[in-house]
Amino acid sequence: MVKIGIIGGSGLEKSNLLQNHQDLVVNTPYGEPSSHLKIGKIGEQEIVILSRHGPEHTIPPSQVNNRANIYALQAVGCTHILATTACGSLREEIGRGDLIIVDQFIDFTRHREITFYQKFEQGKIVHTPMAEPFSLELRTALIASCRELGLKHHETGTVITIEGPRFSTRAESKMFRLWGADVINMSIAPEAILANEVGIPYAAVAMSTDYDCWKEDETPVTWEAILKIFAQNVEKVTQVLLRTIPKINNGLIESDSSKEDLNFLKSTVRTVPHWPKPGIMFRDITTLLQNPKAFNITIQKFKEQYQHKNIQKIAGIESRGFIFASVLAKEMNLPLVLIRKKGKLPAEVVSQEYALEYGTDKIEMHKDALQSGDKVLIIDDLLATGGTMLAACQLVEKCGGIVAGAAFVINLPELKGKEKLSSYNIFNLIEFNGK
Repeated sequence: MVKIGIIGGSGLEKSNLLQNHQDLVVNTPYGEPSSHLKIGKIGEQEIVILSRHGPEHTIPPSQVNNRANIYALQAVGCTHILATTACGSLREEIGRGDLIIVDQFIDFTRHREITFYQKFEQGKIVHTPMAEPFSLELRTALIASCRELGLKHHETGTVITIEGPRFSTRAESKMFRLWGADVINMSIAPEAILANEVGIPYAAVAMSTDYDCWKEDETPVTWEAILKIFAQNVEKVTQVLLRTIPKINNGLIESDSSKEDLNFLKSTVRTVPHWPKPGIMFRDITTLLQNPKAFNITIQKFKEQYQHKNIQKIAGIESRGFIFASVLAKEMNLPLVLIRKKGKLPAEVVSQEYALEYGTDKIEMHKDALQSGDKVLIIDDLLATGGTMLAACQLVEKCGGIVAGAAFVINLPELKGKEKLSSYNIFNLIEFNGK
C-alpha cells in the first residue's frame, strides 16, 4: 500500500495539506527526527509530513538529523518520499520562482552523518549505487504535474549541497558553476543518499529563490530575500504536490514513452478464451517471450523499478517466474533463489503450505538459500488470487529474509490478489480485466 512521505522545506510544513491529521512521535536508533510526524490523508491517499528544519525552522542545515528523519519515515511505512526545498540558481536561465525537478546531486557537505552503514557485517559489504539518485518514476510525475499546471520549470538539474549555514563566497559560487551544478542548497544530498540506502524512491522539487552570488549584477543572496520569494511562490509547490500525489500508484508512474512500451507489452500477450476451463480468459505469455523487444522491455522495467532498492537476492516462483527472475538476476548481478513445488529440490528445504480452491499445496526453498536479513525480491509472471505469492512471501520470512517487493508482469485486478498481499510492496507492469 502506498504511503507518501513529504519532507518540507521553508514554509511548506505550515500549509494545511492534511485532512484529519495527527502528530506522531517516533523514536529512532539515531536520535530524534527534526519534528513530529504529521500523519493524515489527502483525498484517499495516506500522507506523512516531516519538517526538515523543525516546526519553527530552528534547526540549522548542518544539524538536521537526516538519518533519524529517513528512518522515521521508513518506520511508519512510507513507500515514497517527495522533498521540497529552496535553492539558489547557478544558471541565467533558472529564474526566481522557477521550479527544478533535480536529477543529479553533488555532495559538498563535510560534517554530516550521511550513511546508515557505519560498519559492515561480516560477509555483507554494502556500497549503494548512486548513479541515478532520484526516482525516475517520481520525477516523471512531478514533471507531468508542472506541465499540467503551466508552471515554469526545468525537467533536469544538478543540485550541489553545501554545508551551511553560511552562503557561498563568490569564488565558490563560480567554481560550482564550473563543476556543472545548476542550483545550490543545503539539504538535498544527505536525504537522497539515505533514502537510497533504505530503498525508498525519493525525488525533490526545488524552487529557485535567488542567484547565489556568482551573478555580479545581482545583489548577493540574503535569507530575507529567500523567505520573500519562497512565500510568494510556495503555492506553486503545494499545487505540484497535490497534482503529483494521485499519480503515485504502487510505484507505476508512466511517462508517454513508458505508456507506449507498456501498451506494446500488453499487445504481445495472447488471450486464449475458455482455457483451461469455460469462462477463463487465459493470458498467455509465451507470445511475449517469443518477442525479443517485449521480453527486453519487461526486464528493463523491472530493473528500473528495483535497481536502487538495495535488493540482495531475487527469488523466482516455479515455473514461469523462473524465466523473468533469472534474467533480472543476471542484469542486476544478484544471486537467484528458486521457489519450487514440493519434492523438486534435492537438499534440505523449508516448506510453506497454502490453500487452493479444493485442498492445499506446498512450496519449498533450500534452507541455505537465504541468510537472516537478506532483502529479497520475489517474481512471478501473473497475479491472480495471490495465494502462491503470499505463501512465497511467508516462506522467505520463515527463512529469515525480508520481502523487499513482489513483482509481476500481469495483474488481474478483478481477482483481488493485491488485497491479499496488502502488507507487501506490489509492482506489476500491465493489467487485464476479467478472469
